[in-house]
Amino acid sequence: MQTPPDSATAPSASTAPSAPTAPSASPTASAPPVGSTAFRPLVPGIVGMALVGSSVTVSRALVEAPLFATQAVRYAAAALLLFGLARAARVRIHLPRGREWLWLAGIAATGLVLFNVAVVRGVAHAEPAVIAVAVASVPILLGLLGPLLEGRRPSRRVLLAAPVVVAGAVLVEGTGRTDAAGVAWAALALGCEAGFTLLAVPVLRRHGAWGVSVHAVWLGALMLAGLTAVFESPAALSSLGRAQWAATGYLAVMVTAVAFLLWYRTVAAVGAGRAGLLTGIAPLAAAGAGVLTGSGVPGPAVWLGLLVVIVGLGAGLRPDRAPRSAPTPPA
Repeated sequence: MQTPPDSATAPSASTAPSAPTAPSASPTASAPPVGSTAFRPLVPGIVGMALVGSSVTVSRALVEAPLFATQAVRYAAAALLLFGLARAARVRIHLPRGREWLWLAGIAATGLVLFNVAVVRGVAHAEPAVIAVAVASVPILLGLLGPLLEGRRPSRRVLLAAPVVVAGAVLVEGTGRTDAAGVAWAALALGCEAGFTLLAVPVLRRHGAWGVSVHAVWLGALMLAGLTAVFESPAALSSLGRAQWAATGYLAVMVTAVAFLLWYRTVAAVGAGRAGLLTGIAPLAAAGAGVLTGSGVPGPAVWLGLLVVIVGLGAGLRPDRAPRSAPTPPA
């Protein structure tokens, strides 16, 4: 896996300052294809959020499993994998200092521990649709709060596109069946998913996607191990069946180690506001995972919702037009 460059924390193509006014040797060659260049940093986030969406369906296999012990194993395995990948890629992981410990611990506590508690406990009271739609509502929070944490004004385009993405996500998944507890778990999942991104903004510049992922995951594993010792027993893991171990392995490798790296690369490259729109992909992935697990072919409302999400993403993520070059004076 390629090491994220230090320039990943620089503003995205849509917010970068215009080119210097000094004349270039070839004005035509110096104008890169803005669309493809601006879209490229979004690809890791799209893949990462698709993996997160699939986790809602996979987590249903863990409803009867010991919650803290299972998640502790998941994050411990993911931490070892991330350490190994970082070493193989010769990525230097910086030791946190000062307040960075608080930000990273906050990511671990909200985006890892509480979020997964909310998802696993939530799907016991509600259909996966309810949890997925809650996660898909994150663009509104990130579109408003993300730029403020980055010292910028929220983008009007992102703020207008975020409700469109959420509306499409609701159409894709529907409201679903739930009870009061399911609604509460869904609301907690929403807040934790937003915290997973927002709390990373202050530390991404120095630690990058690798550092934030590694530190958040091992801290989360440590927290879950402590909760296991207090509320459960490591011996409870002996009750896990083959399907539950398979689900735990998938969550550890694909939804933790891989998805974390991909997601933080995009957040560092384009900012929390624009990246937040990509959470609209999560319910689409959840719906697709439902089809693969035998839930049936989506109905007309799902296809309409898919179209609305695509429109919202296209509007919010559309790159700014390249500045027009001055006309060449006639010879």
